[in-house]
Formats: sequence, structure tokens, C-alpha cells
Amino acid sequence: METENTQDALIKELQGLERLLISYSGGIDSTLLALLAQKELRDKVKCILFDAPLVPRRAVNDAVEIARKFGLSCDILPFPIIENEEFRKNSPNRCYICKKQSSRMLWAQAEKLGISNIADGINASDLNEYRPGLQASNEEKILHPFLSLGIEKKQIRQIAQDCGFDFWNKPSASCLASRIPYGEKITLEKLQMIENAENLLHDLGFLNLRVRLHGNIARIELISGEFEKAVTIRERIGELLKDCGFSYITLDLKGYRSGSMDEVL
Repeated sequence: METENTQDALIKELQGLERLLISYSGGIDSTLLALLAQKELRDKVKCILFDAPLVPRRAVNDAVEIARKFGLSCDILPFPIIENEEFRKNSPNRCYICKKQSSRMLWAQAEKLGISNIADGINASDLNEYRPGLQASNEEKILHPFLSLGIEKKQIRQIAQDCGFDFWNKPSASCLASRIPYGEKITLEKLQMIENAENLLHDLGFLNLRVRLHGNIARIELISGEFEKAVTIRERIGELLKDCGFSYITLDLKGYRSGSMDEVL
């Protein structure tokens, strides 16, 4: 499907919704969805941004700034998933538990606002990864406009670029819990270590990256073009990440890849 036809099909899909609540993260998927929906439905669109220790402060602040810049109506809700004992156990079903709770919170908010439709930015490319949360959102009747039309990530980026949105090439982000191996308990301390380490690497100029936590070991995933830079300043990286609480710092030779913790499943 050509990009123009894809966008037309998406707009037609959105036009059929009277009022819409969007699960918004500030990422390219949910942001594009929100902006296209706002263009068609105007003030009948509301965004909800969940704020939890699972989400880096940098990402929350960025999402708030994007919403302000584009005039999105967005409410921020505290998301207490870290209080859920089953979630903290970090089983391979972790994302299902999280999405189930967040979906129910979205519906509670939608009911208060008199909105009968909720949508998120899940797209066809997400089917290539382990996504137990998708089952939970389907069970809770969350709509996936991109997915229902078979729209992939690269098409979303192209539509955003064609629309002139400067976030079209924004790196993908994910929940900080995805940096912790399944079976290792999720704690606030671990999440903070990971967030601090990734912030420091971003401040050094690295773009797409993950810091995976294995006990007291940091396994850094970088895109291949940034390996040489990391080696050049390896001593500085080591110093900074040790200050975050890591004893050993490693560079994963396979590089950055989304969902690498799922490779053991």
C-alpha cells in the first residue's frame, strides 16, 4: 500500500470514531495517531500519558513537551504497576499483567469522560516480537488502528515525515523493566540504575541504546555505527556506569536489538 493510500485509509478509520481516548507515550506511533485523530475529530480526542518508574523521566518530559507543542489534550496519570507483586516477579507474562492493569485504568478514565473508544499505537511490526501485552489489550477491547490496517513501523515513519512532523525519525523507546532478565525481581533500585546509566550514555551522544542489567553487570547494546566511539571513550563510560552502581560494564557485540531479553524464550 502506497504511503498516501495508507494515510487515507487510516484517516477513514479514525473518522468512524465519534470520540476517542488514546494511550499516549510520546513515541512516534501514539503521537502520529493522536495528531491524525485530532485533525479529524478535533476536541473529541483525549490522550492519557501514564507516569511510572518504568518510564524514564526523560521520556515523560519529552512526551509532555510534544503534547504541548502540538496542542494535544493530554492528562498524566500515575501508574502504580510497580506495586503489583505479580508484576515485580518479572515472569515472561509481565507485559500481560502491565497491559491488563493499564487498559482497565484507561477504561475507567474513558467512562468518566463519556468516551466509548480507546486506541493505542500498536502496529504490524510489533507482531514480529514477543508481545503478551497485545493479548491483554485485545481482551480489554483496545483498538489498534495501525495494526488493523496492516501498517508497519516504516510506514508510520514515512507518514510522519510526509506530514512534516519532526519526530518522524525518533528512536524507539521501551519500558525499563525490559532491561531486566525474566525471573529477576523488578525493584525501584534496579530501574533507577538502568535509567541513570542510559541517561549518561545519551548525554555522551549515543542514540539508540539499551543498558541491560544482569546482577551487577551492565550489558550495553549500541547501534553498530557507535561501537568505535564507545571503545574510544570506554574508560569514561566505565567510570560513569560504576557510579550508577554497576561493578562490571560490557559491550554487547551483537549490538542494539529490540527485545533482546526475549531471546531466551
